[in-house]
Formats: sequence, C-alpha cells, structure tokens
Amino acid sequence: MCLLSQQDIRVEVEKIIEENKVGTMATIKNNRPHTRFMTFFHEDLTLYTATSTETDKVEEVEENPYTHILIGYQGEGYGDQYVDYHGKVSINNSEELKQKLWTDNMAPWFDGPQDPAYTILEIKPELVRLMPNQTGEEPKEVQL
Repeated sequence: MCLLSQQDIRVEVEKIIEENKVGTMATIKNNRPHTRFMTFFHEDLTLYTATSTETDKVEEVEENPYTHILIGYQGEGYGDQYVDYHGKVSINNSEELKQKLWTDNMAPWFDGPQDPAYTILEIKPELVRLMPNQTGEEPKEVQL
C-alpha cells in the first residue's frame, strides 16, 4: 500500500491532466446524463474547455452547472491510473482567456479567438480523486 502526501497526490493529478488533454465530460440533458469527449486546458486544478455557444452543452450547463469528468485513462486494462473530477461549470467569455487558450486546431469550428460563437467553459473543482493504478487500492482524494 502506497501512502502519498497531499502534495504528491496533487502533483500526480496535475501531471495526468497535463499529459492527457482529452477526457470525457458529462452534463445533464433532458434529465439524463450526456457525455462527450472534450479537450481540456488547466491552471492548477481548474479546467477549461473551448466550445461553441450554439452547442447543447452550453444550454445544459446553464440549466445545471455540475459536471463529471474522467481524464487520463489509457485503455490498457485494469489498473490504469486516471483522474475522477467533479466540478461546477461557468461560461467565461474573457477575451484574454479566449486568446490564451486558442490553438489552430480550433480553426475548423471557429473563425479565430474573436469569433462570437467561441466561448470557454471554466470548471472549478468540487471533488478530485486520483484513481488507483493498483487493483485493491482506494482512490486518493485531493484536499481542495
């Protein structure tokens, strides 16, 4: 059994988020879970993801701002370590943030960081757990 300090757990969570930009994001649509893959950016434990103001997820988070994100699972079978993230979403239209997070990979969907349809979902953590890479280990919760 491996005992990690809170600092070690946080470092490992941030490393997984940094190395794995794509994860699943669940919201609620018509009172049912709705999950999709998203690309995430992060500062500390706050996650950001770009989206269009015309997508279902914008409407969904306006109705219910809570989300569940899984990030880091490699699909190698039992024992993969990943992050289990529960958060509260807000829409952030800061021009500075939109410019900072803009990548050319977004060009098929937006005309640039100034595109009025381009917005950022900002996700503040409410519960973050490092899921174990050893069978039988308990998840390790990050103290927020």
